[in-house]
Amino acid sequence: MNNKDCSNKSGYLNKDFQLFHLKDKKNQDFEFHYHDFNKIIIFLSGKVTYLIEGKAYYLKPWDILLVNNHDIHKPIIDSSETYERIVIWTNSDFIENHNYENCDLSTCFKLANEKSFNLIRLEAKFQNNIKFIIKSLQASLNSNDFGSKLLSNSFLVQLLVYLNRVHLGNMYIDEDEALKYDKQIEKVLKYINSNLCSDLSIEFLSQEFYISKYYLMHKFKKETGYTLHNYVMQKRLLMAKDLISNGEPITKTYIQCGFNDYSSFLRSFKSFFHRPPSSFLINQKENP
Repeated sequence: MNNKDCSNKSGYLNKDFQLFHLKDKKNQDFEFHYHDFNKIIIFLSGKVTYLIEGKAYYLKPWDILLVNNHDIHKPIIDSSETYERIVIWTNSDFIENHNYENCDLSTCFKLANEKSFNLIRLEAKFQNNIKFIIKSLQASLNSNDFGSKLLSNSFLVQLLVYLNRVHLGNMYIDEDEALKYDKQIEKVLKYINSNLCSDLSIEFLSQEFYISKYYLMHKFKKETGYTLHNYVMQKRLLMAKDLISNGEPITKTYIQCGFNDYSSFLRSFKSFFHRPPSSFLINQKENP
């Protein structure tokens, strides 16, 4: 597997959640990357275009991006302006542990994924609610007072509840100029992510979407930043890791993820994760 244009896992989260308030003005060239956790980005200032799964979002102050785990993304930053943002990493287990009947806090992330639309742009009157919650969360995280951790958890839950209400109520602004993407490639991406166990060869996809395979390869690379082959391979491997971590037998997993034989799966898995599939199965047993 050629890792030359393949994205990398970035960041490690070993707690319920983590908040970063970052402000800088420097040349930064990020590579495409993904996380094993969900990420909330609250853009405060600067001139930034955020690329997520083949779509480019042109950000305005207090725009919110919901980045699902395994979403491949990167920011393109104009260093002539100060880039300020608040980034929150959220552990999936933390979110799940705070779910109740008919109240799944990960719904906003799932809807962002289903709609292939990661941006929440609020009207000014709704921005004040977000500002208040974020300010309260930051103050609580910086406090050593009695119950500060519990209070911080409650503020994050409050933020997630609000983001879900915004998403479910379609309370965000839908502006065409905020987004740029190729509709044909969007259809290809949706098809790939819904059919990872099926034939996703360039020959098959070009026939499925009535596109020349050379044109499809060129267009896919231009719009997403990575080759079609590496994108498919990475998504299959990420799916395999999740299945194995959840207790699925390795001998079944490679077939479910679209690999034709075990040896090629094993070779690709080790190349990408630098660990054998069995190590994720062991970790699952040791950390139930």
